[in-house]
Amino acid sequence: MTQYAVLIYSPAPADPMEITPDYLALLDRYPAQVEELGGRIVTGFALQPSTTATAVRGDLVTDGPFIEAKEVVAGFFILEAPDLDVALKIAKLNPATIDGGVEVRPLFVPPAE
Repeated sequence: MTQYAVLIYSPAPADPMEITPDYLALLDRYPAQVEELGGRIVTGFALQPSTTATAVRGDLVTDGPFIEAKEVVAGFFILEAPDLDVALKIAKLNPATIDGGVEVRPLFVPPAE
């Protein structure tokens, strides 16, 4: 199966310690929904709030994210799905789409030599 990175966007600062019980219940149901559609979550990670970011641009190192934004990357997971259509159906069910969004990208596979 093809692997996709699913990037989770949430309102800044996207603090995982501020997840509501209702949102947590939606997250708990999500893996079963993924499997029902024929996908599999390989691994996933939540990120610390965007306020903990350190930006590096060339020699410049600054506290905080590189840009001010209403939404920030809050986490990501690797999804295996039969094709992009299934991956998008799975992405649409992600609870982050309620007040943020998700981005789906195929993982890069170098061409065979």
